[in-house]
Amino acid sequence: MRCRIDVVAVTVAASFLLAACSGTTSGSVGETSSKGGRGASARPVALEPVQQSRKEGGQSALDDLADPRLPKPLVDPARIVSGGPPPDGIPAIDGPTFQRAAGVDWLDDGEGVLSLTVGGQTRAYPIQVLIWHEIVNDTVAGTPVTVTYCPLCNSALAFDRRLGKRLFTFGTSGKLYLSDLVMYDRQTESLWSQIEGRAIAGRLTGQQLVRLPIATVTWQQWREAHPDGYVLARPAGSNRSYGTNPYTGYDEPDSEPFLFDGESDDRLPPKERVVALLDGDPLAVPLSVVAKRRVVDLAGRGREVVVFGAGGLRSALDAAELRAGQKIAATGVFVPRADGRRLTFRAVSPSAFVDDQTGSSWNILGEAVKGPLTGRRLPAVEHVDTFWFAWAAFRPTTVLAR
Repeated sequence: MRCRIDVVAVTVAASFLLAACSGTTSGSVGETSSKGGRGASARPVALEPVQQSRKEGGQSALDDLADPRLPKPLVDPARIVSGGPPPDGIPAIDGPTFQRAAGVDWLDDGEGVLSLTVGGQTRAYPIQVLIWHEIVNDTVAGTPVTVTYCPLCNSALAFDRRLGKRLFTFGTSGKLYLSDLVMYDRQTESLWSQIEGRAIAGRLTGQQLVRLPIATVTWQQWREAHPDGYVLARPAGSNRSYGTNPYTGYDEPDSEPFLFDGESDDRLPPKERVVALLDGDPLAVPLSVVAKRRVVDLAGRGREVVVFGAGGLRSALDAAELRAGQKIAATGVFVPRADGRRLTFRAVSPSAFVDDQTGSSWNILGEAVKGPLTGRRLPAVEHVDTFWFAWAAFRPTTVLAR
C-alpha cells in the first residue's frame, strides 16, 4: 500500500527544508575561519581544479520535465515534486577547499564524516557541512567526483561526474522523488535520482553515473586513520549554522518521511536504518543487527562481502546539535580478501577488528593497522546507509539479512 503522508510531518519537514535553504554562501574557493586556528594547517586550500563542460542549449527538465520535445521520463512526472526550495536554493559547493586534519578543531569526535578514497587519496566530507549543501563537486587524484548527502533519506553516495565526453557539475533541483534528493546537471539540466544515480527526466533520461564507494564513519575514526589527510572546510562567506541540525528529530524510526508517496514495506519501521548493497540482487542488513554483531559475513548469501560495525557515530538527524545526536553504528563494507587469501574477522574493541588467519588488526575503513598485513586495504564494496523506507521503495525485492 502507499505510505500515508502525515500532514503534521509534512509541515515540520517543510520547515526543515526552509531552514536548510536559508542563508547565503558563495561555495567558492577561499579561506574560512576555524575556531582559534592552528597556523598553516588550519588554512583552507583548494587542492585540484573543479572543471566542467560548457552549458548546452536545448530543452530543460528544470523548466518542464514533461516537455514533449524531451525523452519520456522514467517515472511519473507527477511524482517528482517540489520540496520547497527552488533550484540551487540549497547551494552545492562548487569550489571546495580543504584543511589538514590536524588543523580542524570544529568537529566533535563522534560527528559523522563521509570517507572517500580515489586513486590512493582519501578525503573526509563532514556531514555538518553536507547537511546544509547536499552536493560537493570535487576532483580527487585527477578524478572528477560528486559527493552527495540527502538528509531526508539519510543517504550518502559518491559518483564519477564524467559521462562520455561530458564533465558534469551537479546542483540541487529543489525537487524530490520518493523523498530523495533530485539533482540536476548544469550542462543539460536533466534531473537525476540520487539513490539510483541515473537521469530520470530530461535530455539524458536513462543515463547512469558510475558510483564510487563511500563510507560514513566518525571524525575520530577517520582522523586516527588519516592524521595528515584533507577535510572539506566550511565554505567561505556562509552564514549557515554548521554543527546544528535543521532536521531535528527527523530520524524517529516510526515517523513518516517527508513527501513520500511510495509503497510502504512493513518488514521494518519506515526510518529504521539499513546497510544496503548497491550492486547485484538487492540485499540489506538492519543497522541494529550490524551494531549488535559487529561483524556480519554475507558469504552464505552468494556474496563474498563482510560488513563491519563500529560504535560511537552520532546521528546527524536527531538532536539540535550534531555532537549530541544519539549513538548509532558506523559501517564499512568490504570484500574480505587480502594478499589473495579469504579472511574471516571478529571485533576486538568498539572500532577494531582482527582477522583469524594472520591476527592483523583492521579499522572501520578496512585498513590493516597492525600485524603481518599492515598497510593492506580490503576492497571497498559500494553500499549506502539509509532509511528503510527509501531503500525499499527503490528496491522493493530487497532481501533482509538478519
